Amino acid sequence: MASKHICICICSYKRPHLLKCTLESLRELETAGLFDYSIVVADNDGGESAKATVAEFARTAPIAVTYCVEPEQNISLARNKALEFAKGDFIAWIDDDEFAEKDWLLLFFKTLQESKADGVLGPVKPVFETRPPGWITRGRFFDKPRRVTGLKLRWDQTSTANVLVQRQILHGLAEPFRRQFGSGCEDIDFFKRMMEAGRTFVWCDEAIVSEIVPPARWKRSYLYRRAFLRGRNGKYFADFRSVVKSVIALPLYLLLLPFLFLAGQHLFVRYLMKVGDHAGNLVGLLGLKLGGDKYLAG
Repeated sequence: MASKHICICICSYKRPHLLKCTLESLRELETAGLFDYSIVVADNDGGESAKATVAEFARTAPIAVTYCVEPEQNISLARNKALEFAKGDFIAWIDDDEFAEKDWLLLFFKTLQESKADGVLGPVKPVFETRPPGWITRGRFFDKPRRVTGLKLRWDQTSTANVLVQRQILHGLAEPFRRQFGSGCEDIDFFKRMMEAGRTFVWCDEAIVSEIVPPARWKRSYLYRRAFLRGRNGKYFADFRSVVKSVIALPLYLLLLPFLFLAGQHLFVRYLMKVGDHAGNLVGLLGLKLGGDKYLAG
């Protein structure tokens, strides 16, 4: 019998059709008898839009599935709610628009055991629902980094989109994910604090999850707002150098945009996103509330 237990946590917001795909991919993961696992779904919709999907999956799932609700739309609170119900020695995170390969958790577990690290992160591969426009593929806006397995990560290389951590690193944390990061960057803040406390995290390039990218995310407005919120939340990590960079880069990129529009849609959008990053950074530092306080879900 397996002596270790992993709890897979999923936060969901009004994406039951994508969540169903995520859950089905977790139905019978390979464990090699080294561990067993369960699932916790934290519904961040007060209307409980994920409830029926989770209940349907739980009826036939060979593993324990727990459903809970965090009615306030705040990704930090949703993650903390999931942790309240999570049991076991390890916590894994996967997003509600992703699906895993059968050996995903086993690869993570083995890498964690071999590395003696506090956590392991892996790559996210985009899978488009339908064929995207050429400028989307040329711009590679949804491509995520690939790294060498075993690489020790910096805090700015982290994410909770695909990760396994030891449960013990959460002990003593009243608020693992802080409320002020309710619209994003809560994961980077978490890992930054963990690393400052001496925790180490490594990479496993073989533990891949795939992210479903629907057409709604191909809009320039979506890509700009995603960059703007990322930049605005970046105020918490900004130093003097990054502030100066934003002050110089923002007007320069704004001047370039009309010419880049003529050069190609992918170049225009790439620099539009840079405008969003730098504008968001300055807006955040000025304490302005532009852009709303909700995270972006598409």
